[in-house]
Amino acid sequence: MWGMGRPRKPLLSRARIVSTALELIDAEGLPALSTRRLAAELGVSGPSLYNHFATKNELLDAVADTVIAGVDVSAFGTGADWRTGLLAWARSYRAALAAHPHIVPFLARGPGRRPAGLKMADAAFGGMVEAGWPPAQATRICAAVRYFVAGSALASFARGFVDDPDAYDPADYPHLGQAHLLAEHQRQVDEGAFETGLRALVDGLALHRPARVPPADG
Repeated sequence: MWGMGRPRKPLLSRARIVSTALELIDAEGLPALSTRRLAAELGVSGPSLYNHFATKNELLDAVADTVIAGVDVSAFGTGADWRTGLLAWARSYRAALAAHPHIVPFLARGPGRRPAGLKMADAAFGGMVEAGWPPAQATRICAAVRYFVAGSALASFARGFVDDPDAYDPADYPHLGQAHLLAEHQRQVDEGAFETGLRALVDGLALHRPARVPPADG
């Protein structure tokens, strides 16, 4: 057996399939993912993929869970106040999704049975409940963060404005004289907007927290 030499093609594995599928989605979007296309990228026959994933949705679940596995929820287990945990989670969550925006519509369906997604939900919800938030409110808070993060990661606000100054005739749009510069400063604009909204969300929660919830440190 050792004398047979190395296989000409890398061995097919779930990890390799998931990694290649994510690369394809990142490059061309969800519609580009098909059995035929993925098999071609991997250099294998289409039917061989079914030995690892029975359906496309099963594969997408694995891809989505790989993305969510990169979200850091450790701040909820450090004894830090609820606000610190929520801010750290939301920032890490957005960073993970913003790196793979084309998978966000699939992720928006919820964790389903995905292990990493469920562990993230458990950590965030558990962290808020342990901090004293009633379960119903903790659920709504985690949902609000999820909506906010997904919307922020899905598309760029700044890129929605063309970089042509002639598109913003002052006679029609007197307040958009600098709008053509937004795309040039996309990262600062989008990340700044996310931070502004996140801070407003958390500060608002702090004002309405139940009396038994410890005050946030900042």
